[in-house]
Amino acid sequence: MRFMISMDTRMKIIAHIHTDFPDKFGIPRQSGLVEGLTGEITFEPEYRNPEIIRGIEQFSHIWLLWKFSESKKEHWSATVKPPRLGGKVRLGVFATRSPFRPNDIGLSCVRLLRVEQTEKGPKLYVAGADLMDGTPIYDMKPYIPVSDCHPEASEGYTSQTKVHTLQVEFPEELLSRYPEEKRKAVIGVLSQDPRPAYVQDPERLYGVSFAGFDVKFKVVGDLLTVEDVVPLG
Repeated sequence: MRFMISMDTRMKIIAHIHTDFPDKFGIPRQSGLVEGLTGEITFEPEYRNPEIIRGIEQFSHIWLLWKFSESKKEHWSATVKPPRLGGKVRLGVFATRSPFRPNDIGLSCVRLLRVEQTEKGPKLYVAGADLMDGTPIYDMKPYIPVSDCHPEASEGYTSQTKVHTLQVEFPEELLSRYPEEKRKAVIGVLSQDPRPAYVQDPERLYGVSFAGFDVKFKVVGDLLTVEDVVPLG
């Protein structure tokens, strides 16, 4: 006898995160690389019951399961070219963290700064987020060191792409256009080298949008120099 089970497999959006990145360019390639990046998580009406997060404040970090909402694709590929390997080496999609996946799902570990109860339900403040402004969140879970941390883990090809930071030269008259609480974060974003890994033109003027401004910069060797800071809009 054959039994048919009907299941609703649609994932529900429980919340959205609000960050200083209006678009994808410049977002650090992993969560936690720039601790100064902050975000606010607000829940959808169905999930604004304060009881839904009872006890979460006891944890220092949480996992976010979210949607690559700006990953535009009609088809997915079995292999991708990780930018940090120069965009020339193909690897299996499930051996990478590429956004171009069969399901547009991302996973990030962020530090929980504080929890507030507002008229529109709970609000979570987090740090180290690698998400674009408005990103939909499907789920969140506490980070548990005893099970989630594996110091003995091997890292495969990522050992070739160790965190490489740039020295940032940010003239004071330009940096002062940012509010003081955003200055450390914008320097951190730039130090992560937001350029495409396969574009290394010392004469090219790049731009990254962050916290209401377009930051124009050039990179020569390991030195990034900010040329201008222009208000967005």
